[in-house]
Amino acid sequence: MREKNRNTMDCEKARNIDIVSTLAKLGHFPVRKTEKEAWFLSPFRTETQASFKVSLKENYWIDFGTFEGGSTIDLVMKMENCSVKEALERLSGPTEFFSFRRQPNPTKKEHRANPIEIIEDREIEHRALRTYLSSRKISTNTARKLCKEVHYKIGGRKYFAIGLRNRSGGWELRNRYWKGSTSPKDVSLIKNDSKNLTITEGMFDMLTLMELMPYIVNSHDLLVLNTTAFVKRMIKEIGEYENVELFLDRDKTGLGMTELLLEKCPNSRDMSSLYVDFKDMNDWLVKSAKDEVWQRIEDVSLS
Repeated sequence: MREKNRNTMDCEKARNIDIVSTLAKLGHFPVRKTEKEAWFLSPFRTETQASFKVSLKENYWIDFGTFEGGSTIDLVMKMENCSVKEALERLSGPTEFFSFRRQPNPTKKEHRANPIEIIEDREIEHRALRTYLSSRKISTNTARKLCKEVHYKIGGRKYFAIGLRNRSGGWELRNRYWKGSTSPKDVSLIKNDSKNLTITEGMFDMLTLMELMPYIVNSHDLLVLNTTAFVKRMIKEIGEYENVELFLDRDKTGLGMTELLLEKCPNSRDMSSLYVDFKDMNDWLVKSAKDEVWQRIEDVSLS
């Protein structure tokens, strides 16, 4: 087991794996292709009109039949109904490690039991979690405004983590050693009856914004996508806001989703220039000098 974990690739390397080549190895080939994009019959269902697009330049996919999209990791997570960690293990192994080698039968429903059992959620108090938050430069008071201390079981063993509840009742769970989620997977939307919306991909990016700009908790509705695969399905709701600030990751997938939202929602602004030399908001906060962070914050104004 330890050997397999050592050989599992990291997220950045996995996102760079070519989606078209991955699909080809699994028996899915484009029905038409240009210099910029490739169109497939969706690998998730039976169809006669291609509705699954892969951007060849940015290496991300969008399924216009379900309004989902994302990176190679998101694709594997959806096709395998698995976690990020399990997706990385599959991408690290041989093609035969995947179970979706043939087009799935849409009339046959297969559900994998969720191994995570939530025991309770409470205010964040545990010393280990507070230390973990500190390592990410997030104060406990800030984290308490958005998250909980969640205790859960996997295979009979008890664990605890920082938890963010999504609007369908599932949890995003993070601690120093593990990253996972429970079903159902969904976005986390904190409503403040505002006409302004702030969007991040993950909980720690939103916590970073709340740490640096505390006023957004009251002046904005807050949307944590939890995965870029949910961007497409959220376009209608996002379009109902007068002002939208996008703080998505600056990797290929995040930039692709930012481009999509700027096109579909003219009320959106790309705010990622704030952390232009870093992968995401929290990465910027953790790795930058305090004076530099505040200097950039002064140059950026939210609605």
